[in-house]
Amino acid sequence: MPPTDAHHTVATRIFYDAVAEDYAVEFRDVLGRLPLDRALMAGFAELVGTGGRVADLGCGPGRVTAHLASLGLSVFGLDLSESMLAIARRENPGLRFEQGAMQRLDLRDGSLDGVVSSYSTIHTPEEELPAVYAEFRRVLTPGGHLLLAFRAGDEPRRYESAFGHQVALAFRRMRPERVAALLEAAGCTLVQRSVRAAGTDHGETPPHAFLIARTPR
Repeated sequence: MPPTDAHHTVATRIFYDAVAEDYAVEFRDVLGRLPLDRALMAGFAELVGTGGRVADLGCGPGRVTAHLASLGLSVFGLDLSESMLAIARRENPGLRFEQGAMQRLDLRDGSLDGVVSSYSTIHTPEEELPAVYAEFRRVLTPGGHLLLAFRAGDEPRRYESAFGHQVALAFRRMRPERVAALLEAAGCTLVQRSVRAAGTDHGETPPHAFLIARTPR
């Protein structure tokens, strides 16, 4: 990563590089246990349309990327962590995965039909979110769709270790109405907003929010 990267970006990369293999094992079948999440992804895929060009930003080990591909989308994954990308490439040899930061996407204006950010903005300070959402808006074609997933709430949670590794990172929670307002300020129109209760049998604690937005045609 270049030396000008923000501290939280570097911390995020270090964290996920350290825990990648353990994380991939722990959450191997997480989508299989979440029918409502899968339903929202299916709806998003239908809005984008078969063959639509989609970026899964903060793709981690590529589970969401692979699921979106199975729904007929032309999707690639992008992540900060090379260790996460190594797993994604190993498990999904037919899909494309690239290293990069969602704050500055190496993509042309209007080059995507869809953007997915599944829990990938939860490490971004709130004051930087308007610029991130503006970047999502920039790369979407007119009428393109954005799917955001994040934990709902106010208080962040900071981990000083994870899976036995001594790495620290803050996990932020956001109010859906606040995120919706930021998306609208970035020039998007809200299509869907929903909140799913935490599934305690999965070890979840806060509710989970899902927003789908569309760019002007």
